[in-house]
Amino acid sequence: MRDISGENLKKKNVARLSILSNTFLVFMKLGAGLSIGSISIISEAVHSAVDLVAAAIAYISVKKSAIPPDGCHEYGHGKFEDISGIVEAVLIVAASLIILYEAFMNLAGGHEIASQEFLFVGIIVMLISTVMNFYVSSRLFAVAEETGSIALESDGWHLRTDVFTSAGVMVGLVLIRITGIAELDSIIAIGISFVILHAAYDLIKRALGHLTDRSLPEGETAEMLEMIKRFCGNDVSFHAFKSRRAGPDRFIEFHLNVPGTLSVNESHELTDRIEEAMKTKFGRIFVTIHVEPSKTKKD
Repeated sequence: MRDISGENLKKKNVARLSILSNTFLVFMKLGAGLSIGSISIISEAVHSAVDLVAAAIAYISVKKSAIPPDGCHEYGHGKFEDISGIVEAVLIVAASLIILYEAFMNLAGGHEIASQEFLFVGIIVMLISTVMNFYVSSRLFAVAEETGSIALESDGWHLRTDVFTSAGVMVGLVLIRITGIAELDSIIAIGISFVILHAAYDLIKRALGHLTDRSLPEGETAEMLEMIKRFCGNDVSFHAFKSRRAGPDRFIEFHLNVPGTLSVNESHELTDRIEEAMKTKFGRIFVTIHVEPSKTKKD
């Protein structure tokens, strides 16, 4: 059996790490952006501020989803992670629109980097941001894959997006330092906003899939069906397989056809073995099996 309590602790710890790293990056980027007068760095500070809110939401949602089923939520609290994904996506869209507005306004009004001599500081800030976010996002992805947490995976994609945008801003600042073309700053900010919007679209699509009880991915379903088949034989079969997901929790149900001569205890033991195998492989999974008598073959 997988250690669910240990997985929950890992989720909380990596979510805290994301909060701390984003808090540091918000202040660092904002300070550099204001001192240099760079809209692209300020847009990156906004991006990190959104990441910080998202990290806080992810932390709250993983704590909530770890609560066992109770009288009010008999199927568990997994969908709190999916709801957090929707909220995070809305925040991403809002931040992107703000960045787009500021960038176009600067292009229309004529933008100039106020402190050319401090461009090197901005380049260093973006380099630090790229390295930090790559490390933290890698940790988030690893724990998300291990625990099946969409909240942590979403937070990981937030930061991985920040890796690419920070690297883009860094390259842009280098080009501005070389060419002196200040408009590159706003153009890069516009590019950043579209990258963030794409991340928001993917996040909304996946979270809505869980909230609307979309079936599990084909790869997972095929693996589960193959596992059930190993418990079947000439006298045992199954049909009516269904699946869905809520946050880190998977739900499956199917009908198991057993010989009519099999006792209630023997049928129950068989379903217990199937459920145990599923939990060992997939962790947080709820298995519902409806036992039916097989049709007796006539000579």
